[in-house]
Amino acid sequence: MDGGIPIALGSDHAAFQLKEFIKKELSNREYNVYDFGVFSEDSADYPVQAKLVSIAVAKGEYSRGILFCGTGIGMSIAANKVKGIRAAVCWNEFTAKVSRNHNNSNILCLGGRVLSEKEALKIVEVWLSEKFEQGRHQKRITLIEEIEKESC
Repeated sequence: MDGGIPIALGSDHAAFQLKEFIKKELSNREYNVYDFGVFSEDSADYPVQAKLVSIAVAKGEYSRGILFCGTGIGMSIAANKVKGIRAAVCWNEFTAKVSRNHNNSNILCLGGRVLSEKEALKIVEVWLSEKFEQGRHQKRITLIEEIEKESC
C-alpha cells in the first residue's frame, strides 16, 4: 500500500469497531486518514456518513473513501447517489481488485457484520494498491457518467 493517500472514512454504529480497526491500521501505515464518524456504537443513520464522505471524495478533498455499515450495502446505495461516486461493496480480495481495475471505484464499502477484521484489512490492502486499467473499461465509466448527467 502506498502511504500518504488522503482517505475519508465513515461508518454507522453496526460497523464502528471495524472502522476503528481499519483507521488504526491505515494510520500506522502513514495514510492521511480523516474520520467523518460515527464516534461510538450509539445508533446512527448510515446515509449521514455516506453523504459526508461521498461529497468530500466527489469534490476531490480525498482521493478515496471507505464506508462501513452492517453489510456495506446501505452505504453503497447512499454513496452512489452522489454524482461522481463509484462505491463498491466488496466481500473478498477479488471483488476489491476488480472494483478498482474495471470500475475505478473511489469508495469501498465494507460490512462489519459480515467480515472479520483480518478479511476487511486484506480487502482494504488490495483495494488501495490496485489501479484502474482504463482501456475498454474507460468506455464503461464514460457511459456511467452519461447516465449521471441524464438523470439529474
